[in-house]
Amino acid sequence: MVRIILQFLILRYLKGILLIVFSLVTIRAAAPGFNVEFIFVSEPIYPYDRLIKAVVAVESKGDTMACDTIEEAIGAFQIRPIRLQDYNERTGNKYKMTDCYNFQISKEIFLFYARRFPDDESIARNWNGSGESTLIYWGKVKSYL
Repeated sequence: MVRIILQFLILRYLKGILLIVFSLVTIRAAAPGFNVEFIFVSEPIYPYDRLIKAVVAVESKGDTMACDTIEEAIGAFQIRPIRLQDYNERTGNKYKMTDCYNFQISKEIFLFYARRFPDDESIARNWNGSGESTLIYWGKVKSYL
């Protein structure tokens, strides 16, 4: 047992020495005039941001209080009752239509559906509905990307 513990400590000690030596070698490898940058805090990446801005621009021109009385669509993403009902059934949420005026809730709903598709075109076209008119819609969204 003592032998195993000693082997473990020696290996751990050697790893520490190797790490220090490697660090010194890499620091010395930097030539004069060669800038080295360290990233201490990385910025999060939000892969849907550009698409969200484009869809919101097409749907409501960014108006979170937008309301289409003909289609009964509400908010920046113009969410219709049938979409909200489907979302609530799939997630167990109990959002009401008036909750869709809240940008964060509408964005949550949009992202729930967006994550099911592989690319911006598929996401946009499926957000709009089905059929040939989704090609026109995609063209509008693409113009904002």
